[in-house]
Amino acid sequence: MSETSTGDAIAAAGSAAANWRRAGVAGVAIGVVAAGAAAGVAVERLTVGRGMRKKARLALDSTGPYGTLRGTPGRALADDGTELHYEVDEVDPTNGAAPKRRRLFGRKAPARVTVVFSHGYCLSQDSWHFQRAALRGVVRGVYWDQRSHGDSERGRAQNPADGPGVPVDIEQLGRDLKAVIDAAAPEGPLVLVGHSMGGMTMMALADQFPEFVRERVVGVAFVGTSSGRLGEVSYGLPVAGVNAVRRVLPGVLKALGSRAELVERGRRATADLFAGIVKRYSFASKDVDPAVARFAERLIEATPIDVVAEFYPAFVEHDKTDALRHFTGPEEAIPVLVLAGDKDLVTPSEHSEVIADALPNAELVIVPDAGHLVMLEYPEMVLDRLGDLLVRAGAVPAAANVAGYGSTAQPGAH
Repeated sequence: MSETSTGDAIAAAGSAAANWRRAGVAGVAIGVVAAGAAAGVAVERLTVGRGMRKKARLALDSTGPYGTLRGTPGRALADDGTELHYEVDEVDPTNGAAPKRRRLFGRKAPARVTVVFSHGYCLSQDSWHFQRAALRGVVRGVYWDQRSHGDSERGRAQNPADGPGVPVDIEQLGRDLKAVIDAAAPEGPLVLVGHSMGGMTMMALADQFPEFVRERVVGVAFVGTSSGRLGEVSYGLPVAGVNAVRRVLPGVLKALGSRAELVERGRRATADLFAGIVKRYSFASKDVDPAVARFAERLIEATPIDVVAEFYPAFVEHDKTDALRHFTGPEEAIPVLVLAGDKDLVTPSEHSEVIADALPNAELVIVPDAGHLVMLEYPEMVLDRLGDLLVRAGAVPAAANVAGYGSTAQPGAH
């Protein structure tokens, strides 16, 4: 495709996206997507034809290199036998910004800090694309895919092919994170970074392995997450709509999950409606790069509907406010970043305020005009605050330059 046609297609996608608007709430929920919520939303037809919209999506997929960063792969084994995929980005030894290890009187100095990134519901490790691009070679980073997401195996305890299937709970995800750390970073200090479900996973780790956390964790970042009471979230819907969603959604998702193949075909056929829902519940600003919006859509499209269904109940039951105390450190409070978008409809910023109030050394950052996928919507803001946390945690020296947020877009792409 020529540069001109690609630009026209991208412009068409941007113009088309501007014509979406919310027209009301249907009587039943049609599913929870991205990080957790959607109700039946009626959307006006776009002013361009279906063929043009399809061409625009293909153009965005070919020009947007988001999610292409790869590290050294590894596999961790969860306690139920599920294989969890992770990747490691090592420190570049020629990078002057990387902290140096010295031998002290013939003894080996402590291992470098490892930064472990945990992604959210219906996403994958690639959701950290911008932060990963900026931090490559600067810190030792571990990026992993939660069970049934990305390149990790479908949860064996949940897979109907292996039996009746055990519902996912956040405690299981905490044990999965411990398995990944044991395999990818068996020694040395850790900084834990989690978005949405990833932050909840970190809380579950602390709840079940408090001594491990107190001994090894030197910094924590909670991005767009919650420690509980998610059953009270309105998702931006009126009271009547929220009550309808809460009443019917579990049953609807269960039914959809049992007809996964049929639902996936319908999902593809309603790609435009799906894209509108994803954008509403992922971003808040009106000028999100169309390629980034399409990237988020692709991440969520990759999550099968039966996986969406089997994870959802765990969020209603999630309550880990008490577990936050394990992130305070043995003597003095460890540095903590709590960051959220002020227009997050999935895990509202009030939930981040609760987390920050429970941690004595937390920096609370509320990003204006930002939605749930704040690390994609405002990558430079997230990286700026994350970089400061890494300095405070000793993962990088104060002189390290992580100011550029590492877009790998091709020159001239907008």
